[in-house]
Amino acid sequence: MTPAELSQTLFDLITQVGERRRDAGSDTTDLGLAVSDVTLERPRNRDHGDWASSIALKIAKPLGTTPREIAAELAAGLEKLPEVASVEVAGPGFINIRLEAAAAGALAQKIVDAGPAYGTGDLYTGIKINLEFVSANPTGPIHMGGVRWAAVGDSLARVLKAQGADVTREYYFNDHGSQIDRFARSVLASYLGEPTPEDGYGGAYIGEIANTVVGLYDGDIAGLARDDQQEIFRSIGVDLMFTEIKDKLHGFGVDFDVFFHEDSLHESGAVDRAIARLREQGHIFEADGAIWLRTTTFGDDRDRVIIRSNGEPAYISGDLGYYLDKRERGFDQCLIMLGADHHGYIGRMMAMVSAFGDEPGVNLQILIGQMVNLLKDGEPVRMSKRNGTIVTLDDLVDAVGVDAGRYSLVRSSSDSQLDIDLDLLGKRTNENPVFYVQYAHARTCSVARNAAASGVDRTVFAPELLTHDSESALLGVLQEFPRVVAQAAELREPHRVARYIEEVAGYYHRWYDNCRVIPLGEEPVTDVHRTRLWLNDATGQVIRNGLGLLGVAAPEKM
Repeated sequence: MTPAELSQTLFDLITQVGERRRDAGSDTTDLGLAVSDVTLERPRNRDHGDWASSIALKIAKPLGTTPREIAAELAAGLEKLPEVASVEVAGPGFINIRLEAAAAGALAQKIVDAGPAYGTGDLYTGIKINLEFVSANPTGPIHMGGVRWAAVGDSLARVLKAQGADVTREYYFNDHGSQIDRFARSVLASYLGEPTPEDGYGGAYIGEIANTVVGLYDGDIAGLARDDQQEIFRSIGVDLMFTEIKDKLHGFGVDFDVFFHEDSLHESGAVDRAIARLREQGHIFEADGAIWLRTTTFGDDRDRVIIRSNGEPAYISGDLGYYLDKRERGFDQCLIMLGADHHGYIGRMMAMVSAFGDEPGVNLQILIGQMVNLLKDGEPVRMSKRNGTIVTLDDLVDAVGVDAGRYSLVRSSSDSQLDIDLDLLGKRTNENPVFYVQYAHARTCSVARNAAASGVDRTVFAPELLTHDSESALLGVLQEFPRVVAQAAELREPHRVARYIEEVAGYYHRWYDNCRVIPLGEEPVTDVHRTRLWLNDATGQVIRNGLGLLGVAAPEKM
């Protein structure tokens, strides 16, 4: 019996209790419950059973009775089920449920039969989600903040898809404005042998780009006017950075469905359409020769200039055009991942959403990520050899590889600052979380190979034989996977998957130490061995599915 099945059963029993009381003339109110409200928890103390519910405490008052009385009625109904071994009412009205071994063990076969589909759900079926992340400016290599969003964003996209969402991964290229001009002037200065401009970009990569542009340009750059030279280095140089960023992210296992160029917003008239829409809705006004959006109406701390008095668009104009463009493309939810320095950006963006008549926090959601520090020998890694000022994607991958890099970035909540210990990630010990999980998966594969060599197969499944405490504990944590994935999607927190599979790995290693799948010596193969192979393979499937949601490999040998 899965948690979902048990929750449905409890819900049905609650409905019956309410109907009986109303038929008896009790003055009860409508509970307004859904199955999702009937939550189950794994008791910390396994002596308290397999599952616990506090639902009686929530429904007693509207039913006009005490929690313990309601809990006793629900317990009586649960005890009639063949899958339930016992039910206990504890404390003020908690319900502790212990399943029959066969009912609990049946999960192993369900997981194996479901394969990659185990853990998926329909929370967001029919919902179109635009997930915009990384979006680093094409002025240099991706720094660690962007790398963190690459790992987290790609994992979140996978988690949302696992819950039925139609997800588009989108990268917003800021190829319009002063930063691109600074980049172009920096590359040109390198070509001319001049010092880096005071507000420009340094690092060896600038010189590399300058040399590459010279090699690619079909003509004599030296004979051109300075403005023409700068335009050549801007157009070719930005394209080179675009290509490098795409290639580096692809090597990190992150690919995008859409690369959206900021320039296109102004060229396509998207900004003008957005302003016209907001003007129709009465939120545009003009003052001091400029065009303004009255965002204070929707809680912003001040109104925002859209078009400056000199006719140049302000930065928010691009936000207006881009948001409207996404909505016109049919996206129900637009998710944007931004760095910690953009926290002050949220208020005006949500005001903009309200001005368009949409719902802040629903149609637009903004996730803020904190900084990442790499540590080596206990000290921060200060700079990249190539870039000279920041630590980059290449530095992380060169130090620990793609799998360890991705896993380390996604296993912690993105709204907390993260220190990554490169020495720890290089160890092949249980201290290293990615090794710990990958090794557990490799061990399930090793057990399966050795079982086949010893004549143990899955021709028999007798779940009532899975009676050891470590088997009950392992089955209990495996049952949690669908709930964890759904919660990770709903809360936009893929790190929950990483922490979960680490927990699974721990329970598996303890089970491995206590329960043999392969007979010792001349012992015959029994149905216990065959059934345990199902549990072994089910565990491997869950870890594999979890690692897949994080974009991390599940090796069969280590």
